[in-house]
Amino acid sequence: MRFVLRGLLVLFIVVVLAAAGAWFWLQRSLPRVEGEVKVGAISATVDVVRDREGVPHIYAKSERDGWFAMGYVHAQDRLWQMEFQRRVASGRLSEFLGERSYDNDKLMRTLGIANLSHRIVEKLDANTRLSLQAYADGVNAYIGSDPPLPPEYAVFGLKAEPWKPDDTIGWLLVMAWDLSSNWRTELARLRYAAKLGTLRTGELLPPYPGDAVQPLPDFGELYRNVEPVAGPLLAAFPGAEEAIGSNNWVLDGSHTESGKPLLANDPHLGLQAPSLWYLAHVSTPEGNVVGGTLPGVPFVVLGRNDRIAWTMTTTGGDTQDLFVERLAPGNPARYVTPDGTEAFTVREEAIRVGSDERRIKVRSTRHGPVISDVVKSAAGAAPKGHVIALAWAALTDDNATARGGFALNRAKNAAGLVSAARDFHAPQQTLVYADVEGTIGMIAPALVPKRSPENEAQGRVPVPGWIAKYDWQGFVPFEEMPQAVNPRTGQIVTANHRITPPGYRPFMTNDWFPPYRAERIEALLAERPRHSMLTMRALQADDLSRLAVEALPMIAAAEPVTEAGKRTKTILAGWKGHMAIGEAAPLVFSAWYRELTRLVYADELGPTLFAEAWETRSAFMIGVMRGEAPYAAWCDNVTSNEPETCEELAAKAFDLAAVDLEKRYGAESNWRWGRAHFAAGQHRPLGFTPVIGRFFNIEPETAGDGTTVNVGSTTIRDEAAPFSNRHAASLRMVYDFSDLEKSVFMQSTGQSGHIASPWYSSFAERWARVDYITIPTKREAIEGARVLQLLP
Repeated sequence: MRFVLRGLLVLFIVVVLAAAGAWFWLQRSLPRVEGEVKVGAISATVDVVRDREGVPHIYAKSERDGWFAMGYVHAQDRLWQMEFQRRVASGRLSEFLGERSYDNDKLMRTLGIANLSHRIVEKLDANTRLSLQAYADGVNAYIGSDPPLPPEYAVFGLKAEPWKPDDTIGWLLVMAWDLSSNWRTELARLRYAAKLGTLRTGELLPPYPGDAVQPLPDFGELYRNVEPVAGPLLAAFPGAEEAIGSNNWVLDGSHTESGKPLLANDPHLGLQAPSLWYLAHVSTPEGNVVGGTLPGVPFVVLGRNDRIAWTMTTTGGDTQDLFVERLAPGNPARYVTPDGTEAFTVREEAIRVGSDERRIKVRSTRHGPVISDVVKSAAGAAPKGHVIALAWAALTDDNATARGGFALNRAKNAAGLVSAARDFHAPQQTLVYADVEGTIGMIAPALVPKRSPENEAQGRVPVPGWIAKYDWQGFVPFEEMPQAVNPRTGQIVTANHRITPPGYRPFMTNDWFPPYRAERIEALLAERPRHSMLTMRALQADDLSRLAVEALPMIAAAEPVTEAGKRTKTILAGWKGHMAIGEAAPLVFSAWYRELTRLVYADELGPTLFAEAWETRSAFMIGVMRGEAPYAAWCDNVTSNEPETCEELAAKAFDLAAVDLEKRYGAESNWRWGRAHFAAGQHRPLGFTPVIGRFFNIEPETAGDGTTVNVGSTTIRDEAAPFSNRHAASLRMVYDFSDLEKSVFMQSTGQSGHIASPWYSSFAERWARVDYITIPTKREAIEGARVLQLLP
């Protein structure tokens, strides 16, 4: 026994020493944030003053030196994130992640992101290229100083490679890809049409509230042949319905207590650790610019300078089309066009998967790359004699979004912002802005394709590539894009809903998000004649669920059969629909709603398709819960001879939810929304690793759901964590034009991407509470200053 105890003691000491050694190693790998560093490649000394929150305030003698320093601090705090992101863009994840990332690499190579990025850089104007190079020089100055690298490099046995301007453009293109998801919607409609027919597909994916249903073109046999390709593609690259979005709104001085504009923004993106966003302030002789940057990109993407502030929401413009191309009879190297046949453009790509190099051939048509070749299972299922090609407006050498970003930072007034917006080619974003002169406005720039009036598909479904009427007719002129300046209402609200006025001519999209968040924002703004920073902040924290409010009448009428179902329903007695962290009712509602969706449309879709298509579907389900035709008919189970009503399904959903909640959380005393609705801030890629992920992931409890202003979208088909918060307000900002120094900011994790840094998760709990920090531009106002001088 004595030897056993001695052995356990020795083991304990070894474990403690190993942990201490690991922590010491991690601490040594933290970047230097005080003192002096010779970096070269700058014209004068640059002061990097980090405040107590880890936000860098860069004081430079020239704009170029400012971009250099931005690259330096990004590399200090987010080098691994930048490494991972550029490998996403260049299709090089499989070099260290192996087979699990091969399909993603193949997609990026097929889109040609790396090659296109290089061509874009070559075509940019000299000033933009110099600014991108200055940023790259800053990143490389840090890498070249041979610093201790973030621990992920050691874990995966990687070295930090020099940064290039191409890498910045590549990440901007990946962000545009993530925010341009029409190709997925087209494939989904194709799948549903093959299974349900076009009429019922139009019900499952209903039109914008108040619009009439527009019949889908029926390509019949073609879709039944192509459907086996759509499934593997959608499965390989799953999306998040109703998750990509944002809120922004602005009030002119007639609606504020100060008499000056107030502007708010909260972009909704997938949560991760560290956050996509990095807060920063740059001061040069040209002035100050403050706000949210993307590591890997030099300019402030969302923020303010001394005279203007700008915000963005995803417009949802339809900038992508899928074309089903027919191979030329007897010659698979060519495909059919309206004018005969044409040869595929073919290039070869080498992808390293671990130590194995794989060579793939990428085919492109006149419309774009052949994406049905991307997933092996999809290529094998491709209908004989056909392939699917993607047309995407962003895939052009003339994409000048980077130039627009720099110009936006330099804009001095509303007119300057609109001028900068001309270069915002992808993705389509709705810019809402205000300036110190009191002007408020909105513009939604992008390269949006013009489609022929004879094109009855209008971007909703894949179309035959050999029929001329489906070809794009150029792009909508910038002057015709949705825009407004100083509207008579004195306010502008956008929340991914339809922003075009009645009678607006150019086609933007058929897939506007439902207006639930926009309507709630407008209702809260209408509650008082004048607003302040406090009321704007409170509005960003609003957690009333439109989905829950719509469900309450059905919930009240439901009559569960089991005792557990009855008890579960009583928890909702008196509940008004607020998705608050500390309450059980939001969790009960969410579990009930999840079961209801399964009961309503799983039978129509069948097991395989339902497993992929199980989503919140708020617009469709609100029609069901209201008992509206034709949606109420979905409550009848098509696999049963006995008719079923929506009331019966509502009752059954309580019985099923009670069982599920007890299985997941135990006794009712443990049922609490915050426990289930934690923010799934997962590290890339260690956050997906059992045990290790617990140390890297950042997961505070959060309020809201997919229809609240304070968004917290879930993925209900995720059996392991169906109620976790996957997409939320990744960044929040409110700008006060009575004193821009009082503007407030917050992102979802912390400034550092290094797990041992005190700034790794320092924002998380405050972000979950919808709290904020200020970012002063005056040096004397910076608290907890730690100064690092970059010397030439």
